[in-house]
Amino acid sequence: MDHQGQFRRAALALGIPDDEISRFIQHLRLSIRLSGGSSGVPVGQFGGLPRLPVGMDWPSDGVSPLPFIFSVDCAALPRVDGFGLPADGSLLFFMDHEQAAATGERRYGRVVYVPAGTDTEVAAGSTDHAFVDKQYDVGATLRAEFPDWFGADEDEDDEDEDDEDEDDEDEDDEDEDDLSPFQQQMARDLERDLPHLDELCALANDLWPPGNGYASAYIGGYADEEVIKSIAEQTLAWREKTGEIVIPAAKWYSHVEKEAHRLTIEWVSLARFPVDNEFYYRSDGSFVIRHDDLAAGRLDEALSVAELIP
Repeated sequence: MDHQGQFRRAALALGIPDDEISRFIQHLRLSIRLSGGSSGVPVGQFGGLPRLPVGMDWPSDGVSPLPFIFSVDCAALPRVDGFGLPADGSLLFFMDHEQAAATGERRYGRVVYVPAGTDTEVAAGSTDHAFVDKQYDVGATLRAEFPDWFGADEDEDDEDEDDEDEDDEDEDDEDEDDLSPFQQQMARDLERDLPHLDELCALANDLWPPGNGYASAYIGGYADEEVIKSIAEQTLAWREKTGEIVIPAAKWYSHVEKEAHRLTIEWVSLARFPVDNEFYYRSDGSFVIRHDDLAAGRLDEALSVAELIP
């Protein structure tokens, strides 16, 4: 479906100039929200045992099997403009989130792509593992996402925060004075280029609502800001180590900001999901990948990231 065309027609009907709509669309991304209890056709499975290609071993970190998080049927997912997900076949996500968070090593997370037509079977010999969670089906809906620096994207699944956000409006105004020069310039550019920003964001949320209640996972959309920042720091550190660039210590943070902004365009979230646990306030897992790698089917280039918050 031509979602960009749908949005453009609706925005033009509101009297918003076409060139401004084009600039906004460059920042608008749609993600696929997965949740249980949906009335539509199931598009994926959380928990339980995965269907793997016949003869394939359960994915592991080299020593122990990796917990199976969920799988999706790519052909059943809604298509999203500019998001190069495979047109068919299945994606399976495995992650040991505690080890991934503690070590930062890629071997604790893995994405498995099973092409359409592959002979598969329910994985055997792993039913005794404590990490096999209860199985349930999920449905899919689309939702609108904006960059973090837009200041327009709220945590749609935590309605309790709404009142706190209203109470903190005055503090937010004061915080604007604490923005870095780079952030201040971005804010000025945004105000200049998108005078109808609030209307455009509201329209996008009307067309693709954020949804209510618990979301099992999100496919696509923007990668987490902290994940992109970490990639930016590693990228700059490597370029310094190889002698490609020299960054004065006093300007390190500003370089990280600019690099993270660039990488936000280059990278996309492949999957984001909360992970249940008994010892942490929040535990999140995610896989991020470059647009080019996703479009070329190089899913083994996806980076796994986990976060544990006491």
